[in-house]
Amino acid sequence: MRPLVLLALLALASPSLVACSQSYASRVDDRTFRIEGPEVPGGSDAPNRRLADKLCPRGYRVLEESRRKIQTFWTVRCL
Repeated sequence: MRPLVLLALLALASPSLVACSQSYASRVDDRTFRIEGPEVPGGSDAPNRRLADKLCPRGYRVLEESRRKIQTFWTVRCL
């Protein structure tokens, strides 16, 4: 019975953990976006790049980048 309860808790907790590992963007002006994403071990910025590619299919330029303990912040302008 106990392993079944632990499995149920894991199943309920996994969607909330996945939501914490994704990037999201907010619009600053017409062609500028602020992207906030998780800090990835090793310094990778792949989650931010994937979202920037979706927002700006013709390309983008990173205006500002900052890293904190658990999050990265990008400000990008679409070309």
